[in-house]
Amino acid sequence: MKVLCLNKISTVGLKALSPSYQITEDVNEAGAILVRSANMLEMELPANVLAVARAGAGVNNIPLEAYAKKGVVVFNTPGANANAVKELTIAGMLLAARDIKGSMKWVEENKGDELINKSMEKAKGAFAGTEILGKTLGIIGCGAIGALVAQAAGGLGMHVIGVEPSKATIERNKHLFPKDMEIVSNDELYARADYISVHVPLMDATKGMLNKEVFAKCKDGVIVVNCARDAIVNDDDMKEALASGKVRKYVTDFPNYKTANMEGVIAISHLGASTEEAEDNCAAMAASQVVDYVENGNIINSVNYPRIDLGKKEGTRVVVLFEGDHVEEVSKLLAGASKVGSGMKGNFGAVVAEVKTVDEAKLKAVPGVTKVLVIK
Repeated sequence: MKVLCLNKISTVGLKALSPSYQITEDVNEAGAILVRSANMLEMELPANVLAVARAGAGVNNIPLEAYAKKGVVVFNTPGANANAVKELTIAGMLLAARDIKGSMKWVEENKGDELINKSMEKAKGAFAGTEILGKTLGIIGCGAIGALVAQAAGGLGMHVIGVEPSKATIERNKHLFPKDMEIVSNDELYARADYISVHVPLMDATKGMLNKEVFAKCKDGVIVVNCARDAIVNDDDMKEALASGKVRKYVTDFPNYKTANMEGVIAISHLGASTEEAEDNCAAMAASQVVDYVENGNIINSVNYPRIDLGKKEGTRVVVLFEGDHVEEVSKLLAGASKVGSGMKGNFGAVVAEVKTVDEAKLKAVPGVTKVLVIK
């Protein structure tokens, strides 16, 4: 199989591909695509593309529903870059607590002063700040990244409170939470937090979620850290909150024209997942998931199809992808299978089965079926 890389993909990660996979620059001969930040929203995929794997967590650069309708499974790599984003989040909090940026700028502007070591003793008062020890950090989204931020902040002596609607996510990550961490409502978090760090995906429900109504519920002088996506914060409302002192500092890893020119903003050039380790981890995870799907039919960490994992194949595997709930109908046609996994994700479903024989024509004739993949 040939694989197209739309961005530069870590060579360490590409080692997850066996010699039977070849890198191509032609989408028309690619069976799979690996991508980081390249915009695929207007990209038409040929029928030979089976899967797209995003080496990262965010997938707002990929048309998930359109690809699902074509029977293209889209994967992401949740958690692979979590530590890198966690470290930048903690760095952002420290940068906001004390005016380190202003202090460093002063040194740069005064480096020609032969007595700088003396003059800085008079100047440093302008850059004094506060410590994070004992402060309350409110984490919105306690998934892979948020849980690590909670753990690190607890280790630095902060009290951590969090918002997380998914009980499954809480159960999965609670071993990372500080012992005294509380899961609270949004309004309670806004009222109590000295720092707010947001770790949720960008979607309709989260776009502009931090706005003037929310800021009105916050403590005066709250510090907001956004290493998720820029549109989660309403820029105009943030500008007003900074001007009034409601928000003391806004740290963003996703600056745009407005925020890059806004007083009180600490803007970082999207470094969250840009470490050697994170890029290697994401690339390896993305490539491994593609290989597992192509060779075993397993769907792990897909964002547009349900999770199905039957382990390593022992015989012939068949993957049937469809739009609409046709699980029962497809399963009946695979009644003799030794292993079967099925599920729905939104309006798109899949059945993966290990079979001795398969009638592809009958499976393709089921209404809504978009892809039948037979792996021998």
